[in-house]
Amino acid sequence: MQKLRWGVLSSAKIGREKVIPAIQSSLQGEVVAIASRTQESADHAAKELGIKHAYDSYEALLADPNIDAIYNPLPNHLHVPWSIKAIEAGKHVLCEKPLGLNAADVEKLISVAQQHPHLQVMEAFMYRFHPQWKTVKQLVRDGGIGQVRSIHAYFAYNNHDADNIRNNVDWGGGALMDIGCYCISLSRFIYDEEPLRVLGQITPYAGYDVDCFVSGIMEFADGNATFSASTKSEAGQYVKIHGEHGSILMPLPFSPQAGTSTHIILKRNDVREEIIQVPSDHYRNMADEFAQSVFAKEPVPTPLSDALANMKIIDAIFASAKDSQWMPIP
Repeated sequence: MQKLRWGVLSSAKIGREKVIPAIQSSLQGEVVAIASRTQESADHAAKELGIKHAYDSYEALLADPNIDAIYNPLPNHLHVPWSIKAIEAGKHVLCEKPLGLNAADVEKLISVAQQHPHLQVMEAFMYRFHPQWKTVKQLVRDGGIGQVRSIHAYFAYNNHDADNIRNNVDWGGGALMDIGCYCISLSRFIYDEEPLRVLGQITPYAGYDVDCFVSGIMEFADGNATFSASTKSEAGQYVKIHGEHGSILMPLPFSPQAGTSTHIILKRNDVREEIIQVPSDHYRNMADEFAQSVFAKEPVPTPLSDALANMKIIDAIFASAKDSQWMPIP
């Protein structure tokens, strides 16, 4: 089977522990090179992961003609500049979320991508590639719980490391950018439309410039979606979708383990049904679907317009929290 040859920009944890092993086990991909800021760290990552080539600079990796696609897990402030460099080097790009620091940043990337229509560029929102989300989307589409009227999402972890990139405001850190973006994305995915306006709230936390506790309300045409995200709380996650005739609970919506089954709790007319989802690696699924888009020369599953729409809402949540008022979405 044809294989997409991947190069990875940096030895970031998400790449080492999740995405690279997923690509290596995928049907249509192989990781042929990795780059880091030093040759030592690149060599270490390459040896650990069984990658053939290691580069001491991102530029050297992009210059490798034997690489078809780039996976970009760099800190958020480097997503757009290095994805643009990758596109200009003739590489397809899968970039970690959120795609940029704000909507204007994402628009720069989209403008460059449009100048290279033969290259595929996609934001790596891996959760949508897990079968449980496809099941839930189908249930909602088929009217399984009636008209959706409310969605609530919660996502949290506890990170007090001041040196961690997620606690650096200049690098695009904070709860909204790192995990709140999932809550926004899933709400748009389930309603299959954009919110009309949003209201955001951020609770300051002593010693940190980034948002550590953020909540939001998104008003859609037929209902609402609320969320809370925290980087300074006990780790946890769930999504609850309420419709006129039932509800769906997803106990582990964002980070199910690849080798572990998940379950969806469907409730209709006070009857509870548990829908078991077989183990699946959403990172591997994402890599294979991206590769298939490349080989078939078809649009990627998640277009850049979706990334821009999500980023506009993130911007509006920040603006709303600052001004303590509802913000319309263009």
